[in-house]
Amino acid sequence: MRILPDNEMLQYSGRIDWTDKKAPVFVFPCTSVRMRFTGGTLRAYVRNKRAYWENYLGCILDGEQTKLRLPDDGEMVLDIKVDLSKGSAHEVLLFKRQDACHETAFLGFEIGDGEEVTELPAKPRRRIEVYGDSVSAGEVSEAVEYTGKPDPEHNGQYSNSWYSYAWMTARKLGAEIHDVAQGGIALLDGTGWFCAPDYVGMESAWNKVHYNPAFGPDTDWDFAGYTPQVVVIAIGQNDNHPKDYMKEDYYGDCARRWRSAYGKFLEKIRGQYPDAWIVCITTLLEHDPSWDQSIDEVCREMQDGKIRHFLFRRNGSGTPGHLRIPEAEEMAEELSAYIESLGAEW
Repeated sequence: MRILPDNEMLQYSGRIDWTDKKAPVFVFPCTSVRMRFTGGTLRAYVRNKRAYWENYLGCILDGEQTKLRLPDDGEMVLDIKVDLSKGSAHEVLLFKRQDACHETAFLGFEIGDGEEVTELPAKPRRRIEVYGDSVSAGEVSEAVEYTGKPDPEHNGQYSNSWYSYAWMTARKLGAEIHDVAQGGIALLDGTGWFCAPDYVGMESAWNKVHYNPAFGPDTDWDFAGYTPQVVVIAIGQNDNHPKDYMKEDYYGDCARRWRSAYGKFLEKIRGQYPDAWIVCITTLLEHDPSWDQSIDEVCREMQDGKIRHFLFRRNGSGTPGHLRIPEAEEMAEELSAYIESLGAEW
């Protein structure tokens, strides 16, 4: 029996392109669809578009996680094995492990004839949103044997948003998450690593659903669809490419221009979410502390009591490579405790 994407018993999370209600497009990491069902048959129908790397979806069925390889381009039926020893009632979460290295249209599930879809609990009332780069997306997070070391050679197979500090933090808080995260992205267009040589920055991507030029024109996000009580801004890590001007000349024109743009970005976020707490961070990934100094300076100048700058215990010095699962857990533990301490009105 086919369960179409617009079935009201399905539960979605994340910025999703709903232009075609029979084929919603997943772009951002942590974007997901959840279903409870009975029986021993489960298939997922998808259509993938690849920009780079191998592409995978994540699947958690009855608490067991697997990854599902996607075609580079085109439609595919994903057979998901159901463990009948766990009973006849099941729950599946199908989610985007990676950033806009690919876009996937979800075309529905299939369960056994005569089986049924059952009701899910309501979504959490707590909601967070994260704006960040590869660390927020969980890139290379599964390469745990490289904890505290540079990244291994990889082709996307180690990236998993489930193990990003961002989603870990949301789970610790019991919150839904929208993870507006893209590997290589910096604040400003023309800097960072994303979409070389015509680098796209968060200043252009933050309010979009589609933002990777490889997939066509940008499309805007309707902010009315999701209002977080807490927003985490994790930008400032890739901004030292192609030149680390903050380290080289803290009071120079480039550094002053970046601080001005960061302040304007915070104003845009505040404009969308007048009542949210905004927590500005970087990560454990090694970087020069001048970027954190700049963030702190901007946050103080904002004179907004609900915009805060938070530093981790090992901020900017924890690892030369991407965060692996234990390091993301470390960040999530500290960040969730800090957010709880703010006394947000969830």
